[in-house]
Amino acid sequence: MKTIGLIGGMSWESTCEYYRLINELVSNRLGGQHSAKVILYSVDFEPIEQAQNEHRWDDAARILVDAGRSLKEAGADFLLICTNTMHKVADDVEQSAGIPLLHILDVTGAAIQRAGLNEVGLLGTRFTMEDGFYQHRLKNRFGLNVLTPAESERRTVHQIIYDELCHGRIRPSSRRRCEEIILGLVRSGAEGIILGCTELPLLIQRAPAAIALFDTLKLHAEAAVASALDETA
Repeated sequence: MKTIGLIGGMSWESTCEYYRLINELVSNRLGGQHSAKVILYSVDFEPIEQAQNEHRWDDAARILVDAGRSLKEAGADFLLICTNTMHKVADDVEQSAGIPLLHILDVTGAAIQRAGLNEVGLLGTRFTMEDGFYQHRLKNRFGLNVLTPAESERRTVHQIIYDELCHGRIRPSSRRRCEEIILGLVRSGAEGIILGCTELPLLIQRAPAAIALFDTLKLHAEAAVASALDETA
């Protein structure tokens, strides 16, 4: 079994889900008392959030680069960044760490492609929805067209993520608002919805319509276990 290196803490709420799900999957696969070989580097999210808001992505990247190098030195065979937004700097982290990085967008894009979809809606932080890195990678690598909500709705989703979900606050009113936004994307032509923030599955477990829901945290964790056990992802 390979050792999985997790760069977590962004937020720690979703990082807990990564650890739980990865271990559950390994236990289900191997039985007995088996659990995953995991090394976790949990960062302090505050300076990263500040760097995001001030568009200091190089500063945010350096924090993750240091984490990736530490995980390699500790014995990790490959890396996961346990958040969608910071995949904006994933290539820098992988290159500097010197070990493979399992990219959350590639895992998600492959799942959408297997489902036979061409156009999907995206919910996430405003950086994920607005900065273009998500759309470009999914378009260039998987031929997918990505729809995002209107600006006011993007602000709403971003606020729910940072002000509520990152603090473990699950509010039914916020769930209903996100469901309304999802239905709007479906009316705009979305064939499926990407939960492009690893906190969003804490709030949304099923789609409000008969439409495919792509839980990036779950897909990422499943691919990590497949890689650790040398299975075909």
